[in-house]
Amino acid sequence: MPGALAGYGCSLAEAPAIREPLHAPVAHLVRGGVIEGIHYGSVVVLAADGSVELQLGDIEAAFYPRSALKPVQAVAMLRAGLPLDGDLLSLAAASHSGEERHLAGTRRILELAGLTEDDLRNVTDLPFAPAVREDWIRAGRLPSRLAQNCSGKHAAMLYTARLNGWSLDDYLDPAHPLQQAIAEIVEDLTGQAIAQVTVDGCGAPLFSVSLHGLARAAARITTAPPGTPEARVADAMREHAEMASGTGRDVAALMRAVPGLLTKDGFEGVQVAALPDGRAVAVKIADGADRARIPVTAAALARCGVDPTALVEFAGAPLLGGGSVVGSIRPARALDPLAGPSAS
Repeated sequence: MPGALAGYGCSLAEAPAIREPLHAPVAHLVRGGVIEGIHYGSVVVLAADGSVELQLGDIEAAFYPRSALKPVQAVAMLRAGLPLDGDLLSLAAASHSGEERHLAGTRRILELAGLTEDDLRNVTDLPFAPAVREDWIRAGRLPSRLAQNCSGKHAAMLYTARLNGWSLDDYLDPAHPLQQAIAEIVEDLTGQAIAQVTVDGCGAPLFSVSLHGLARAAARITTAPPGTPEARVADAMREHAEMASGTGRDVAALMRAVPGLLTKDGFEGVQVAALPDGRAVAVKIADGADRARIPVTAAALARCGVDPTALVEFAGAPLLGGGSVVGSIRPARALDPLAGPSAS
């Protein structure tokens, strides 16, 4: 793997340690005034100057950011010559819902590359969004590479490889020039060496960094000068938030609610978010529970200085008992000291 920060002129930090993360309580499942369950995880909040303003759990252990790393992968492809902007660039960094606009956008990227769906090497799947998936099944449609939520990224990878004269059949091989270029930018933006390489759910190489490194990368993307690959990715995702996710998705809603915010989710309870001044947060829910991801992220953003009134809708879904609201998921007091008694 590359060993120098080309974009920042400094040496890389060592790769994060591969160990059992020392997670901490980050959210409580409160039912009828009693803590029924606890979600453990890790959270980092960065100040505008890059210093750590808050940390819970283990922010330095190696972990897999999953799809939260897609904005970094998109930056790498732009640096390698990918000529996308706007909605198609947002789609290149997306975990999309499988709506028709996402399928059409992926086809457009492939057409620009002179390729077809048959050239994709991601796994076949049904659309990610439940409602879209149900419509797909009712229509008798089968799983496809195009419908899989990472197809925009894979189409952009193929386009980048075609433009550089790199081979196409093996574009997902970690030794491929495309994946080596992506690895270099992962290290560049996170500021640390990659700890481990494996395969993500879609079939693409997945690079292990730390939660701290992920937050640092997001901050560097949002603070980059206008016109740079980093700024182009941030602008595209913010301006075309539904293309980066989908209709009704919390990622798009969060970017609409907080002006200038760039955010991206990832499987297994990962979320990263950053503001244009460099303030950033990164969240990992230890058990991968999606229900805790957004409430914890919202609490971290409030600790980051975001107006709490803009985050009310992201406080978490209510818990029901007999059809009535009897509780909720709440950030642990260590994350949200204004929440009052932990079981109240």
